[in-house]
Amino acid sequence: MRKSIYTLIMLLLVSLSVYAQEEDKTGCKDSPMFNRMPNTSIVECSSNYDEMEIRLSAETTEKKEGTKTTLQYVYNLEEATAPSFFQIVKNFENAITKTGGKRIYYSSEGGVATFMTRSGGKDVWVVLNDFGGGKRGNFELNILEMEGMKQDIAAGEMLQALNTTGSIALYINFETGKSIIKPDSQGTIDQIGQLLKDNPGLKVSIEGHTDNVGTAAANQVLSENRAKSVMNAIVAKGIDKARLSSKGWGQTKPVAENDGESGKAKNRRVEIVKL
Repeated sequence: MRKSIYTLIMLLLVSLSVYAQEEDKTGCKDSPMFNRMPNTSIVECSSNYDEMEIRLSAETTEKKEGTKTTLQYVYNLEEATAPSFFQIVKNFENAITKTGGKRIYYSSEGGVATFMTRSGGKDVWVVLNDFGGGKRGNFELNILEMEGMKQDIAAGEMLQALNTTGSIALYINFETGKSIIKPDSQGTIDQIGQLLKDNPGLKVSIEGHTDNVGTAAANQVLSENRAKSVMNAIVAKGIDKARLSSKGWGQTKPVAENDGESGKAKNRRVEIVKL
């Protein structure tokens, strides 16, 4: 009899343990950037290239685009033991600070916190949203990995554009606020060099453009330096510098509205102009 009661109790305890540790929704898993909050499971998840509205201050939001991952976590134990939203925010803040990132915005009333960091050479925005109340331990984690515009274009396509319209806009990625060309744009530099090697009589102007972030004076200098950086990279490919010139236009010639990240990304360009 005692043995039967003991067995029943053990089965009940195992049953409760399994219930407390609910399984994640099929196909969902944690982001490699963060450890999981204790006693939580994922009930919804998604990941794709998308826009995300990011709260920067009480008055300001901004849409940014990139690879967006959304994970919804629910707390599996009693509500009385659930962490507050503030506690969840502090856990993520500590983790992000260790990567060199920082908290941008937090509102306990609004149940939202925004962070910014870098990972794998990309700017990463992290937004936490409370749902179900600040004492229930349920929250939504949104991670936006911003990728620079990637453009793969062959020398022949560049030549066709130059002969047709006289110029071509290229999206060469630079380090933020600097004129250092990122390695992922080396292929574009190679193709410009190939274009000029294949067409020895061709002369071009390398012209830099920026978005409107920062002062007009600083953007003017940045555009000039980026154009020179591209020109020097082409010269390093064996192209005679006499065939090249460089110029910066700053933020004065946008090709899209600067009210969103997608428009700003289009404005941050380098144009090759046939002389």
